[in-house]
Amino acid sequence: MERGRNGRVSRGMLPLLAFHAISEYSRLDRKPPVTAALVAANTLIYLRPKFINHLIPTLDQVWFNPYLILKNGDLRRLLLSPFYHINDSHLVYNMMSLLWKGVQLENSMGSVEFTSMVAALLGLSQGITILLAKALLVFFDYERPYYQEYAVGFSGVLFALKVVLNSQSNDYSYVYGIMVPSRLAAWVELILIQMFVPGVSFLGHLGGILAGILYMRWKSSYLGPRPLRAVIGGFASFLSWPFRMVRGFSQRRRISGRGTVGRGQTRNTPPTPWSCPACTYDNSGWLTVCEMCGTSQTGDDNLLSSGLSTDQPPVGDHPSLEELRNRRVQRFGR
Repeated sequence: MERGRNGRVSRGMLPLLAFHAISEYSRLDRKPPVTAALVAANTLIYLRPKFINHLIPTLDQVWFNPYLILKNGDLRRLLLSPFYHINDSHLVYNMMSLLWKGVQLENSMGSVEFTSMVAALLGLSQGITILLAKALLVFFDYERPYYQEYAVGFSGVLFALKVVLNSQSNDYSYVYGIMVPSRLAAWVELILIQMFVPGVSFLGHLGGILAGILYMRWKSSYLGPRPLRAVIGGFASFLSWPFRMVRGFSQRRRISGRGTVGRGQTRNTPPTPWSCPACTYDNSGWLTVCEMCGTSQTGDDNLLSSGLSTDQPPVGDHPSLEELRNRRVQRFGR
């Protein structure tokens, strides 16, 4: 974010942004559409061509000002101020930084997740900046320059993206010619910009860094890879819980009505199957005579139900296989 009140618009550095964007995209196999749309949106809002000039608010209507946002509940200032820039250098620097970070992040995580992340970081960075300004007013009576300052620009989101991009990196990066660990690059850049670049919003950049840290912890600890999607899904789940409760209650009532009629009835358990002592045929527990040879369960040659003559000569202690076959044929007629 850059502080100010009366923006001055020139056109000298815009060809540099166009050349950089074209050269950056021409070398990519996969062109990230969300990053391109963000760069185009910021540039069109800055240029304000005639066909959209009457559709978008002016710069004076969207300055980020904590006092006005909290006093009037002005969501337009809260949500639109990152997309406005006060001069060419402000726009070109931010958009070149967005290209560098957006290409890497969107190509690695996908356009849908990248979109949800940018939306979450924008809301978090703006909200944290307001909280910081209010806290400085309440605890230290710092009304100016923080609580009453006017600021615009995408740099708060860019600082958050830098934190996300370098969160898992063990490499080193150059920040204005100084080599530092990549994980600390955002903090070093915050200090150096504040020292050597006049008119920048310290709280806006600090809010972006804290938003990136909060987003990474939020993502890894609670909501998985897509926090915005998880928040939306959780909110929808919360709204639908009364319907799930009624449906579950009705299903339990239907299930409880099933079963045996009468409390005194019990379910009969089938008897244990038994093996014939004569032919070793496995018989059902409901039978007392072998289905194969007619031998009773106790071992007696009870052939009354088989229809065979009892004067057939036995073969050894048990009937032969041929006799067992004949008995079965005569018993079942096949």
